[in-house]
Amino acid sequence: MLRLIEALDLLVEDKIVIELKSVKELSDVHLAQILTYLKLGDFKLGLLINFNVLLLKNGIKRVINDQ
Repeated sequence: MLRLIEALDLLVEDKIVIELKSVKELSDVHLAQILTYLKLGDFKLGLLINFNVLLLKNGIKRVINDQ
């Protein structure tokens, strides 16, 4: 679990995983990465945030772990 926490960009209140990116557009690889963090850490909610957009709200993707 310690190595997982070291790999995360941000963990808020031990509940929400936040993965930060600055890419042209988010891809399936980025989604798979945050889903892996959610599953391994048994977290329910994650935010994938891309800073390379004109409006920040357009760069935020909410990811939910259903398992």
